[in-house]
Amino acid sequence: MSTGSMTDPGVRIGDAAALYGLAPSTLRWWERQGVFAAPRLRGGQRVYRDEDLRRIGLAYLCHVTGGMPLDGAAVVTSGKAENEVWQETVRDEIGRLGQRIEELRASRDYLGHLLCCTDDDPALCRYLDPELVKHTPRGRVPALGLVEAARTRGPAPEPARDDSAARDAKRDESPACEVCGHSITVPERGRPRRYCSRACRQRAYRARRRASRSSRYRHSRAPE
Repeated sequence: MSTGSMTDPGVRIGDAAALYGLAPSTLRWWERQGVFAAPRLRGGQRVYRDEDLRRIGLAYLCHVTGGMPLDGAAVVTSGKAENEVWQETVRDEIGRLGQRIEELRASRDYLGHLLCCTDDDPALCRYLDPELVKHTPRGRVPALGLVEAARTRGPAPEPARDDSAARDAKRDESPACEVCGHSITVPERGRPRRYCSRACRQRAYRARRRASRSSRYRHSRAPE
């Protein structure tokens, strides 16, 4: 044990979480997911020292700032992986983000192109047909009109990769966030998640705090 750890009194979980704008339950959840080891106990309560707070900060950088899933962040933050192992995990995540950025850039570029339409109803735009041929599976059917194409399309071709449809299907199968209603990724292990993001978890936490304060106030004002 280092001299610093002996003289460092540490802080409790509420202060450790507040340092990074998190709820205490978030630190407990990260701990159960292996993002960092449980801190030492003093009087039956968690005590977070300097190294613990550094690991929490690193977890925030990886998971919240960097967008890494918790299992990937744990490789970086737990202190159990060698340099080349955790760096390879980060490289993989950078590659995934790069692919997503390209997809988002292509989406943005097309929507910007769509703004060139001057019709009140873009479904009636005279340039829509060539756009459908170019950017949708309708282009695989050589026909003059949409009705004729729909009638003569023949056997259904192998479906093209449709990330948005896959996301919609996954959203239908997944539980919804209690705050915003967005779908929640179901973890393979651990307790089910109730919120889709740290921001929604924080909003729910603040809402519970406000409701609790309001309830106490009403009881204090009630007549004897």
